Amino acid sequence: MTAPIFEVKGLTKKFRGLTALSDVTFQVAPGEILGLIGPNGAGKTTLISLISGTLLPTAGEIHFEGRRIDGLPAFKRARLGIGRTFQVMKPFPGLSVLENVTVGALFGATEGQEKKRAKARELARELLEFTGLTRHAEQRADQLGGPDRKRLEFAKALALHPKLLLLDEVMAGLNHVEVDEVVALIRKIRDRKVTILVIEHVMKAIRNLSDRLLVIHHGQQIAQGKVDEVLADQRVVEAYLGKRRQ
Repeated sequence: MTAPIFEVKGLTKKFRGLTALSDVTFQVAPGEILGLIGPNGAGKTTLISLISGTLLPTAGEIHFEGRRIDGLPAFKRARLGIGRTFQVMKPFPGLSVLENVTVGALFGATEGQEKKRAKARELARELLEFTGLTRHAEQRADQLGGPDRKRLEFAKALALHPKLLLLDEVMAGLNHVEVDEVVALIRKIRDRKVTILVIEHVMKAIRNLSDRLLVIHHGQQIAQGKVDEVLADQRVVEAYLGKRRQ
């Protein structure tokens, strides 16, 4: 049996007595796409933030490639190979699309200064082509439309050479064609041997994309497993639709 690339055990987060996440436990296998679903306010983004290190847990453990990392700051987790996108997209203002991705590519590079910049720009251009942003390379990033800003989030995250990529609602606000394009892009990223944890409300996309599902409701894990089995689980149906009146 293949060892998990990533694992959390009993993960809990409290904010001044309010429990946002309680006793969440799961594993992700190398190369897997795990879908993370649940109603608004369930604690999904809190979980992503705990994994990436922008929040620290109240209790529980986080392991990445066999190493416990829940005490590490976010930048050290990024250097280990954990990347993420953000639900609220904030490109570096005043910088071009190419420069935004180059900033990410520069992070953690160890070559001499001139060689570092040259390699970073080369990687940035390759990622713009990969994500379909080449034509916007010299455009100011804060002038991009919504769908292209989402593509920029992908490019910036991939510039860090992640082994695990955390995606936070990257399809929100997109039309059906744009959703299909993002699904195809995520599959291409997985083909680059990147393991993916994706939060999404677009159920058709999450069903087609995920190898397994994890469901959180009111901060608690209520189901995980094969996609069709989880979506048929009565607890999951009630979390989204409410209990049927007798």
